[in-house]
Amino acid sequence: MKLGTQVLRFGVAGVAGLLVDLAVLELARRAGMNPYAGRAASFLCAVFATWQINRRYTFHPAGISLWTEWWRYLLAMSGGGAVNVATYSAIVWSFPNVPHILSWGVCAGSLAGMAVNFVGARWFVFQR
Repeated sequence: MKLGTQVLRFGVAGVAGLLVDLAVLELARRAGMNPYAGRAASFLCAVFATWQINRRYTFHPAGISLWTEWWRYLLAMSGGGAVNVATYSAIVWSFPNVPHILSWGVCAGSLAGMAVNFVGARWFVFQR
């Protein structure tokens, strides 16, 4: 598959992951979790969702066990996740009284971590 097609599909998977991230964060907040614990839970759910989409439509399974592929994917997404969560935390901390700041923080964090995540997925998890 061409690089441009992979980037586009990765972006679509990322939007789906963003929607999962936002929904789980909202549910976590309504359940009484603080914005940071809720974000950890929502991030893990989003990573799982994007792994399922990316392994089927963006990249092809790596030819390793599903278990190994999941752990590699989680590890690879942790780099972008660190960028993502740092961006989210900085925004939430800096603008605590802005309406919908948690959602804005999630969106900004997702964009910030996307390039790191693509490189990790393409050249570490789904390498041939």
